[in-house]
Amino acid sequence: MERKEEQYAYVPPPLARFFHALPHLNVSLHLVNNTFAPDSDVYLEALGILGSLPAAWLILTLLVLLVYLLTRCCDRKPRPRHSITVLKWTLALFTLLCCGAVGVALYGNDDVHNGLLQFVEATANIDDLISSVKNRTAAIENLLETKVEPLLTELSDVFDGPVANQTARALLLSTMAYINGNSSTALANMQEISRPLHGISLSPVVSIVQEAETIRWPVTMAILSVLLVFCMVLLFGVARHSRCALITFSVFGLFAVIISWIMASIYLASSVALGDLCVAPEAFLEREAPGATQAEILTYYVRCEGSRANPFSQRLQAGQRAVQAMGAGLSLVGRIARELYDAGKLHPLDMLITERAHVEGLVTGLTAMVDCRRLHQQYVSAANSLCDLGLYGLTFMLVASISAGFFFTVLVWVDSHTWIYIRKRRDYLQVDEQDPFLPPSAASQAIAARTLRSQGSYGSTGYFRPRNSPHHYYSPHVLDGRSSREEKSQHGSHHEPAGGGGHEHGSGASAMLGPNHGQYATLSKQCKTLESSDFY
Repeated sequence: MERKEEQYAYVPPPLARFFHALPHLNVSLHLVNNTFAPDSDVYLEALGILGSLPAAWLILTLLVLLVYLLTRCCDRKPRPRHSITVLKWTLALFTLLCCGAVGVALYGNDDVHNGLLQFVEATANIDDLISSVKNRTAAIENLLETKVEPLLTELSDVFDGPVANQTARALLLSTMAYINGNSSTALANMQEISRPLHGISLSPVVSIVQEAETIRWPVTMAILSVLLVFCMVLLFGVARHSRCALITFSVFGLFAVIISWIMASIYLASSVALGDLCVAPEAFLEREAPGATQAEILTYYVRCEGSRANPFSQRLQAGQRAVQAMGAGLSLVGRIARELYDAGKLHPLDMLITERAHVEGLVTGLTAMVDCRRLHQQYVSAANSLCDLGLYGLTFMLVASISAGFFFTVLVWVDSHTWIYIRKRRDYLQVDEQDPFLPPSAASQAIAARTLRSQGSYGSTGYFRPRNSPHHYYSPHVLDGRSSREEKSQHGSHHEPAGGGGHEHGSGASAMLGPNHGQYATLSKQCKTLESSDFY
């Protein structure tokens, strides 16, 4: 039996002792009692101070990021290409680490959810056991009050009738008085057992935890999923070299930093409070008990020590003895009454014997129900599910939130350093295509000449150098037309007469064609035609 009790003994986990050992300070930085006391303002103040530590770090982080962004927003210095590559690899690495931290938080959230579900189940089982004891005692009281006592009164009325044997009748009446006395004793003992249980009900606790977990679990999953979406946006921006995606993350990354550190504050305060509760849960329950009698009963079921007596045993044994005495008295009454009265008048006696047997069965079952082992087993299960699985999951979420806060801070810093130096791609120049059989306008010629001179397209030799310029396009037919005009001009100069009139005609033709015989100033006479491959 002792081994069985040791098997179901509750032992505070190491994490509970760790959080319980953290210093609990008030506003004046003095240590306060670290016993779990949610009704104490001093204790809640100490929890608030512990939870404000991540919040203070968040404020400092936002100030540093603000100063950094103010110093970098106006920086337009060009950076080597390899430096941006290093930044992109850094972003990818820390994004994967941040995704891992969020994954740990999801795992811890699942542990907390499972722990709370097991806690609710075990607490509901405890409430069912308490309700069973209350219902059993209520059923015994109902039988004694509404059935046994009226039958005893009816049977006493039958025995008031005249009989020949007055000695037997006197014995019969004294036995009935003895039965009435034991019935009253049994009823009083059942009422003493049920009275301390009237104010004990765990249904509100079960309902509150269920409703809170119904909200907490999906909300936490949604928040962590949003953080993963932020990480995916950053990975997309890094992979596609997307300036828009990187700018988007630099905005939402600040929200991720804020969310991570706020969650860390909540988880730290919750972990410390749960650790204080899990170190000594029986002490908290005993303090919450409304009376000394209930505190004694609670201690018995929470600890379930072999040396501690059952607080219900005395009342239960007295009730059992009274019911058994009723049975012995009814047996004697039955033997005497059947000799003195007709069988038709003894119908209440038969019903009374049946109801008394029913009461005895309920009292016997009540003995097993008030034993501490069943309820203590459920208590240990509830404590382990909350303080072992639940606290470990909460610790995972705390560590993951702190890690995600640091990782998101680094990501915002590096991302803001990266997208500033990513320039937009230049659009290609749109060139209007002209009719190949018409000479370009004077404005187009001037623009083309200035462009060629600024780009240094022609050297001193007059040959066309660049072959793949994407900015200018000239039709080879237009150039051929100009070459033809040049040949005609030269042909006219060879056949002019020796007189001055021919010279004047040649000079007039040259004047009409303009300088360089109407050709571009940078176009060589040796270039008759230009192939399309010379421009691509």
